[in-house]
Amino acid sequence: MSNPSFFAKAVAAFCCLVASDSHFAVADAENRPNILFILADDLAWSDLGCYGHPWHDTPHLDRLASEGARFTQAYSPAPICSASRASILTGKTPARLQFEFVTKNEPGRQKIDFPTPMSAPPLTLNLPLEEQTIAECLKDEGYQTAFFGKWHVSSHHERYLGWSPTHGPAKQGFEFAEEDYGAHPYDWKRSPVATIKEPGRFAPDSMVQRVGAFLRQDHDRPYFAMASSFYVHTPVRTPCQWLREKYDARVPATSKKRNNRIEYAAFLETFDHHVGQILNSLEASGRADRTIVILNSDNGGHPEYTANAPLRGSKWNLYEGGIRVPMIVRWPGVVQPKTEIDRPVIGYDLLPTMVALAGGNPPKCDGESFAGSLRGDSPPTNEQHSLIWHFPYYHPENGFAKAPDSIGIDDFATSRTRPQSAIRRGQFKLLQFAEDNRVELYDLSNDIGELHDLSTQQADLASELQQELRQTLTRQNARFPMAK
Repeated sequence: MSNPSFFAKAVAAFCCLVASDSHFAVADAENRPNILFILADDLAWSDLGCYGHPWHDTPHLDRLASEGARFTQAYSPAPICSASRASILTGKTPARLQFEFVTKNEPGRQKIDFPTPMSAPPLTLNLPLEEQTIAECLKDEGYQTAFFGKWHVSSHHERYLGWSPTHGPAKQGFEFAEEDYGAHPYDWKRSPVATIKEPGRFAPDSMVQRVGAFLRQDHDRPYFAMASSFYVHTPVRTPCQWLREKYDARVPATSKKRNNRIEYAAFLETFDHHVGQILNSLEASGRADRTIVILNSDNGGHPEYTANAPLRGSKWNLYEGGIRVPMIVRWPGVVQPKTEIDRPVIGYDLLPTMVALAGGNPPKCDGESFAGSLRGDSPPTNEQHSLIWHFPYYHPENGFAKAPDSIGIDDFATSRTRPQSAIRRGQFKLLQFAEDNRVELYDLSNDIGELHDLSTQQADLASELQQELRQTLTRQNARFPMAK
């Protein structure tokens, strides 16, 4: 196997920009914690019971939150899968990576079924091998590294989401990697799942079983295991008839997209069951008390299946519904139970955080470690650390012509998303739309639904944030859509 040179990796680490709170360290190297990172797919900020959902049952995730910290203002780096995952893995923004959309089978440009005034940048297919990942950083710290599930930062190989032999997990620092769809409907054509009528029973999931087997085996060094679930991404289908009947009796008759929401609730409870199985395996290993568990999502919820309220928007756009996500961290003996952390954090903060938690010196990168916040330390002195998003594409590619133009709260429709960027600093968030350079400014502390545009009333602040956004994107060598 051909890996990038040590020099290329060192240069990649050096080129990241923002330092972390590297004062956080684990003094005794032999007692360094294991790290279990569970990444959900399309899990909405408001989906879980512990985040206030009125009828979704998520007992295992709720328990995880009660035993650790629940972040109220956690964000994905992008409103879409591949870009977000590439950013999480590297600690760099999608703009810097020039990986801002989903990977495809072939290079080229977007093909939209409707005339658009701008042309998006060429599609990016693979996360470059010279980029340094969390796995490579932790491997350098002496960790065993393992990956299971959805990769989606390289071009598809042989089948949809098939791991690339040249750009898969094994080429990016994961020593142990097993490819498996599990029981997700992606695999139903090859392995149909029978209807399940018995209450409390779920289909066995081989991907989850692989994760459990790894956690239970003996380890001679600390490990970093990434369980990258395919749930709750479409196709949203469940074999559990008992779950469908349960939510049919629970979801209000007046709910929009009611059938979709019934199926989705069942799908979500299945994911929660998988998390419970993984946590049970961790308990069975006898190492749960020295294992950090991190739960996160790659972007906001799908608008045709789940409600993102009180947030506006959904997956694919930069309103809060597309990028604000659940994040839960459990670390027995360090993170106090039932902790709530209001500090805004973003997916590209995870690399420096995990390296700091492992007792290493995080490389400089676009993220900022929040390890201190987990310990209950005072907030960082840099209160105005800005979060950046950049999405220079159109969506949907097929169906843009018929998609609604407006984006509201709980529209339950895939709206038109046009090239846009955003910045959050403190309580304020600014969005800029590339087609006409129009901006919108929101005070998230008083308007979480982004309904009251303050760009006219607070023009000076809007101008200041717009300038910071532009300068940051330019410094990160961001790609921009071009006028046709």
